[in-house]
Amino acid sequence: MTRKFFGTDGVRGRANSHPMTAEMALKLGAAAGRYFRRDGSSAHRVVIGKDTRLSGYMFETAMTAGFTSTGMNVFLLGPVPTPAVGMLTTSMRADVGVMISASHNPAEDNGIKFFGPDGFKLSDEAESEIERLMEEGVEPAQAKNIGRAKRIDDGRFRYNERVKSTLPRGMTLAGLKVVIDCANGAAYRTAPEVLWELGAEVIPVGTAPNGYNINDQCGSTYVQTAAEAVVAHGADVGICLDGDADRVMILDETGQVADGDQLMGLMAKSWADQGKLAGGALVATVMSNLGLERFLEAEGLTLERTAVGDRYVVERMRAGGFNLGGEQSGHIVMSDYATTGDGLLAGLQFLAAMVETGRKASELTQVFEPVPQLLQNVRYGTGQKPLDAAHVKAAITDAEARLAGNGRLLIRKSGTEPLIRVMAESVDEDILNAAVADVVAAVKAATQ
Repeated sequence: MTRKFFGTDGVRGRANSHPMTAEMALKLGAAAGRYFRRDGSSAHRVVIGKDTRLSGYMFETAMTAGFTSTGMNVFLLGPVPTPAVGMLTTSMRADVGVMISASHNPAEDNGIKFFGPDGFKLSDEAESEIERLMEEGVEPAQAKNIGRAKRIDDGRFRYNERVKSTLPRGMTLAGLKVVIDCANGAAYRTAPEVLWELGAEVIPVGTAPNGYNINDQCGSTYVQTAAEAVVAHGADVGICLDGDADRVMILDETGQVADGDQLMGLMAKSWADQGKLAGGALVATVMSNLGLERFLEAEGLTLERTAVGDRYVVERMRAGGFNLGGEQSGHIVMSDYATTGDGLLAGLQFLAAMVETGRKASELTQVFEPVPQLLQNVRYGTGQKPLDAAHVKAAITDAEARLAGNGRLLIRKSGTEPLIRVMAESVDEDILNAAVADVVAAVKAATQ
């Protein structure tokens, strides 16, 4: 299904450049408002959250104008994590939730993603229908039916209490020294508050947003800053969130990083041992390491793979009745507690495992031996289609032949940036490096 604006995680791009303009946001808000207000009644509402990007003010205002123009009442949450929007959409009985964020992207980018009344991200079909309404134009509500806007000041506190309630009653984090890197993003107040209230000694990193520094040398895509803090302060563990706090990376007491695959492997085994893992399976994407799949098989568990994107993980979880899934990049979805990836929630589950077992972070983070994996990205220009080039197709075919039997190759376009992602795995690192290098060179040549 082809969509002009929506990618794997909403609409995303450079702020003030097509498609991420105020005009587009207004039209998108109006189209979404019309889509969710099809019965014409006046009791419809939308909650809007955002991260800390400067452009968030512009898009928040434009979306508000679009929604109210169709008669929707708007509740503005301010800076809150993406999972808070999913949670508050349902708890506030809203018809739709909106998160204004470009997640782990730099501050110059921004994005808009939607949650339905059930708190889950919209389907491809719903997004396509909203696009159709955008292109056709939406008739505004009559003057007497224009919606109202109201700022909600306690949204993050509601989310804080919900997240804390997922830990066993009476559990305390007292005695744990925790570095929390909030990426100067949406969780810059929420995450330190939650950890402190649960009793941990908190060392905050990336908690001084200025509109420009989100994900800038901090957060889950740049763990070095937090790793240095872990070592310098003698912390027990580090938790690195991204700009909208829906993904996480865990650092052990030496500053070594564990990605989403390791965390999912730990949780899958633990939940299976406790009889809590629904369907005996973990849902992950095609990007997850072969080592995770082999580990699960040895434990008598199954790895269900999906396309890249946490909402595709969630769709498979819902369809199959599974309750644990996620991505190697750190989106961890625990449907018993949340409707989308939640980095803080996943971090708390890891801390709970440390408390319950009495083991160090380094003893919990290396669950399996990963198969050597290499990922390289190639940026392409507007209108370019490098994967259609004959010499690129030939390079991919050759690489697949070399990896056959001892590895795999995955080539895909990013759904959030103009990038071709070239990923391969192999037990033979020489073949691995050569295969990726040849494909990357071919793709680069096609972008010249």
